[in-house]
Amino acid sequence: MGCNRTVWSPESLPPAETPAPAVPLTHMLAATPESQPVHADDTFAGDIAFLEKHGEVITLEAPTGGVVALSPTYQGRVMTSAVGRDRPGLGYLNRDFIAAGKTGTQFDNYGGEDRFWLGPEGGPFALYFAPGKSQQFENWQTPAGFQEGTWAVASRSGTEVTFTRSMRVANYAGTTFDLDVRRTVRLLDAKAVTSLFGEAPPTLEGMDWVAYESVNEITNTGKQAWTRQTGAPSIWILAMFNPSPDTWGIIPFDPKGSGEIVNDRYFGKVPDDRLRTLDQGALLFKCDGTHRGKIGIAPGRARPFAGSYSQSAHLLTLVHFDLHPGETAYVNSMWGEQKSPFGGDVVNSYNDGPVEPGKPALGGFYELETSSPAAFLAPGKSITHAHRTLHFVGDVDQLDPIAVRALGVSLQTAMTSVAQ
Repeated sequence: MGCNRTVWSPESLPPAETPAPAVPLTHMLAATPESQPVHADDTFAGDIAFLEKHGEVITLEAPTGGVVALSPTYQGRVMTSAVGRDRPGLGYLNRDFIAAGKTGTQFDNYGGEDRFWLGPEGGPFALYFAPGKSQQFENWQTPAGFQEGTWAVASRSGTEVTFTRSMRVANYAGTTFDLDVRRTVRLLDAKAVTSLFGEAPPTLEGMDWVAYESVNEITNTGKQAWTRQTGAPSIWILAMFNPSPDTWGIIPFDPKGSGEIVNDRYFGKVPDDRLRTLDQGALLFKCDGTHRGKIGIAPGRARPFAGSYSQSAHLLTLVHFDLHPGETAYVNSMWGEQKSPFGGDVVNSYNDGPVEPGKPALGGFYELETSSPAAFLAPGKSITHAHRTLHFVGDVDQLDPIAVRALGVSLQTAMTSVAQ
């Protein structure tokens, strides 16, 4: 399959210096129908109409009004979701790329707010660089095994869909991995959502919300065990969202944990005005889609939640994921030479921007990402990673109790900090 692919150069990637969705998103979410009508093309229904012109779409709809769109055409991704069909889609869609019908590029960036990838990205066991190639952007290539082709639908109902896919990928050290993927995406009801917060969960009354989870399993179908010597993949779930000028990622960490608080060196150190550390145990990371940067939290500091907030959009987004206490072996996705290939991060946030001075961005979005531990699997064995996405739209007084329980910090405290 790889032999017939046409690879776009960085110069030919769709330009996105300033993300168009940013301003409309904040207006649409905060608006009432009387004060600021939403154009039909900018709604979830409009997103579905567009996507159906280019591939298969499966829609799940909750009794509370929340809707989720998935596509077998685009590797079983959750393409977008919304708190209602006539409300704006919250997932980033790269409409220009989708409409162009391209595949086999460095990064087939269709968008999607829950996509399946494998890690690590860089290092001695990198999956995104060919052996012997310097780990620089011009040599970066997303493996065809998980970015191309339609995924099979193994089962579906009104509330969940299961996708399957067999694939082969090779790493920088020359190890080949044969694996099967099984991926189930399902809606979460109010009981399932509130159970994530433990005892005395916050109420969901009086606000609009949508929630779902993806449960992702990989199985070693080869004849060789995956070890520290051969390298091992991890399940990597990446959630792409529309940015806005006032969106901030809020990533909690354990103040009493071990190791550095944050790795902010992925693509050059993040400037101080784009990354704040709160004494309460949370990082604030600017997610406006205009400046490329990435942060990560290692297992010694990680919490099972991450989030983002836009004050003008009245939108709180949370990601909840499987966290394995005591597990320390996570693949390291830093590009280039590494001292600890299995000393990587559990949770990351990425803000898009120009990949190099004078070059375009990848699309103008931001991400919340989570990973499984390294999959040291004998033949026939499996590992599973669950990633849950929760969107809440409401007044800050309604959203604040949710943020405090999940992220350990008040939204008002966070916004006061970034305003200083």
